[in-house]
Amino acid sequence: MSSPLVDDARTLWRLRSLVRVLTRRELVARFAGAAGGVLWAWVQPLLTIASYYLVFDIVFAMRMGENAPTQRVGTYLIVGMMAWTAFADAVQRGMSSLVDAGGILQKNPLPPVLFPTRAVLASALVYAPMLLLLALGYWPLHQGSPAVLAMLPMVLLQIALAWLLGYLLSILMAALRDVAQVVAFMLSVGPFLAPVLFPITLFPEGWRWLLWLNPMTAWVLGYQAVLLKGAWPPAEVWLAMGVWLVVLGLALDVALRRSREQLVDWL
Repeated sequence: MSSPLVDDARTLWRLRSLVRVLTRRELVARFAGAAGGVLWAWVQPLLTIASYYLVFDIVFAMRMGENAPTQRVGTYLIVGMMAWTAFADAVQRGMSSLVDAGGILQKNPLPPVLFPTRAVLASALVYAPMLLLLALGYWPLHQGSPAVLAMLPMVLLQIALAWLLGYLLSILMAALRDVAQVVAFMLSVGPFLAPVLFPITLFPEGWRWLLWLNPMTAWVLGYQAVLLKGAWPPAEVWLAMGVWLVVLGLALDVALRRSREQLVDWL
């Protein structure tokens, strides 16, 4: 018996031209009617970066503790918050994609996988360039460390993480609408359960294992290693990324197998 997840991957490859068109339309539709158009997609993340830097590093000149990966609070927050914002936006949009496309799917025999993919890719087109631009901004701080090359695979793996989780949650939300409220709460408290707002060294050592239950902990630590220390992400970070991708892939495969006959009816 073939894997539903593998079948969906083959479908996406076969319909890759349609995926490109749908993704472009999704991105344009978000800013329809705005004079700045799609440019607004990048204005908000840029303003967020500027505000963190100006408020925490310039105006208040706040500093972190000795064991932090950097002494500058704004410089630290930018890395974690940009990664988390990118993740949360992609997951939320992916989660609601099937319910939003319910009318279309009930009238047209389109593969459901198109819609979470469109939503996550449209989000990635906004935030992935921002994360890679951060690498250029932080690179001179470490005399051009080659560790910056790790940014591209980490960003691509984060997109894969958001797609797997967003697609899985979209199926669960189709079956039970309350999922949206639970996920919204989890995404709001998520930065406190990862080294986004505080260095991991500030968490009690005996409780740090709990942070690894947050999938973004591995990515945040990886970005911090590269951007704040100019170092390659440690092996445990790559391992945790791999574990999360495998676990979510298996969970999504099970969800697809059990929902395939009923999914459109749930919408």
